[in-house]
Amino acid sequence: MATRTKPPPEKLYDEDFYVWAERQAELLRAGRLDKLDLENLILEVEGLADVKRSAVLNNARVVIEHLLKLQHSPAQDPRGGWEDSVFEHRSRLEIDLTPRLRQILADELARVYHLARRNSEASLRRHGETAAADALPETCPYTLDQITGDWLP
Repeated sequence: MATRTKPPPEKLYDEDFYVWAERQAELLRAGRLDKLDLENLILEVEGLADVKRSAVLNNARVVIEHLLKLQHSPAQDPRGGWEDSVFEHRSRLEIDLTPRLRQILADELARVYHLARRNSEASLRRHGETAAADALPETCPYTLDQITGDWLP
């Protein structure tokens, strides 16, 4: 009777990621570090960090977009939706934000603001709010505490 051998971990990674991940967890629990697919495991751990970083930056971007609209748009109707969005994305930030990710957000704030400003400006112009779009500051007028805290304009 022929025995079926397990595919090498690198091949399993490509063929069935879920099974590969379960196998890596089993090996870690058992302390069988010599059997780990270290190359792919390192990539996946780095990927987890990138996902959290991206989530923090994107949630901050949405908060800033809606703070800009709340501060500069004369429109009354969508204000509640903008406020709801700010509250939702701040909640997401509260869940994901760690001291290191807060520092990354501080370091990336100019870039995040540029994206948020561009999106807010385009949205305001689409809705005929040219003066509001023109009034958006070139640099971020908000502190990290204003972005992540309870402050509303």
